[in-house]
Amino acid sequence: MKVRESGMPEQVVWERFFDVEDILIKLGLQENCCTVLDFGCGYGTFTHVAARMISGKVIALDIDENMLDWAERYTQQHHIDNIEFSHIDFITDGSGLAGNSVDFAMLFNILHLENPIALLQEAYRNLSLGGKLSVIHWNVDPDTPRGPPLHMRPSPEQCILWATSIGFTLVNNEIIDLAPYHFGLVFEK
Repeated sequence: MKVRESGMPEQVVWERFFDVEDILIKLGLQENCCTVLDFGCGYGTFTHVAARMISGKVIALDIDENMLDWAERYTQQHHIDNIEFSHIDFITDGSGLAGNSVDFAMLFNILHLENPIALLQEAYRNLSLGGKLSVIHWNVDPDTPRGPPLHMRPSPEQCILWATSIGFTLVNNEIIDLAPYHFGLVFEK
């Protein structure tokens, strides 16, 4: 199942929206992470940088084979050896990973899907106790140059409500401003 409004712009356009390393630092990614899980990796925009920042490995999931092929080619060309890619419909079938097996999970620009609670539950299942879930989404702002239609975008408050309803705790009770187009949240299991 593809996420509603999941079409990706050209890579150069997409990557202009983010200062990836800065965002990952603000969301608490640390060098000592053993396993990072990227749900819906797309071009690998965050996957590749996360892999360079940590001592462990990144598991990158996506349903779109073209996106995975591109991300894998980039990985090979840049000699990044700590990423595992998996073509999987994680919305329908889950991640395919054992429970309690991940230190840090990333749900970036994906919670506008039709059943965000199911995805949050899968992230919760995958995370070890004390593991962190990082969320990024487009601001609910008509001036953003991209993103799903405004009526589909969850607010930070909605994401917090969903995540806390299944057992996550919002870290520092904080909504992180990822100006100009995004907000971020960090939860702990």
